Amino acid sequence: MPRRRPHVTPVDEKTIGKRLRDLRLLRGLTQVELAERLGLDQTLISGYERGTVRMHGALIAAFAKALRSPADEILGLQKPKHNGVVHHRGLLRRLPKMDRLPPRDMDTLLRTIDQFLKTPNDRA
Repeated sequence: MPRRRPHVTPVDEKTIGKRLRDLRLLRGLTQVELAERLGLDQTLISGYERGTVRMHGALIAAFAKALRSPADEILGLQKPKHNGVVHHRGLLRRLPKMDRLPPRDMDTLLRTIDQFLKTPNDRA
């Protein structure tokens, strides 16, 4: 009888935890905020992110919904789609409000931002 090779899991808890953490930060959420969305304790979120606590399928689906990301991305079966990622939480929280500004206010805001982003040589 042929010998069976041991089953090798393509992902482990630590890898999944790192992806969860990255997605949470990408969404501008703290562990406490994510825990509240999921109805969990913050210490559990920490355990999942560190890979010390194993998640079941339904919980992966809940994380995917809360983080607005496919479960396949959390599991590493799909490449992340994070081009142009903003990591600053304060900016992330303001973006939806900025997007609702009247066109004139938005134009003023964008011109102000552009002025700040210019190099010192460009400002003269």
